[in-house]
Amino acid sequence: MTLKMTVSAQSICPCGLPATYGRCCGRYHAGLAAPTPESLMRSRYSAYVLELTDYLNATWHPSTRPDDLGVSEDDAVKWQSLKVNFAAEQGDEGEVSFVARYKVGTVAYRLSEHSRFVREDGRWFYLDGEVI
Repeated sequence: MTLKMTVSAQSICPCGLPATYGRCCGRYHAGLAAPTPESLMRSRYSAYVLELTDYLNATWHPSTRPDDLGVSEDDAVKWQSLKVNFAAEQGDEGEVSFVARYKVGTVAYRLSEHSRFVREDGRWFYLDGEVI
């Protein structure tokens, strides 16, 4: 069984920005609305690292959210790093292209995705993504 990674407010944020968790993704996990599609995507990556399924569900648009996110404490996935290649927003629509690296056991993987986001009532939501 894989134990969930824990971070303190003073730890470096899992999303890869040079900021503490408390000043970066931790504030969004605590309820503050992410101001941009990129900040939402980074906070969602950190939520995967920390297995914060409630946050992942709350930030996934209801029209495309799956019943099961596939995140559990039994998963052997160990998220390694995140690199944002492109981020943009126009009005209430946004997009982010990124590469996330992870391991399952000793095997390394690379997830490259172009994600779409939508803003409703002042909050950004992950809509969907195309694996590249």
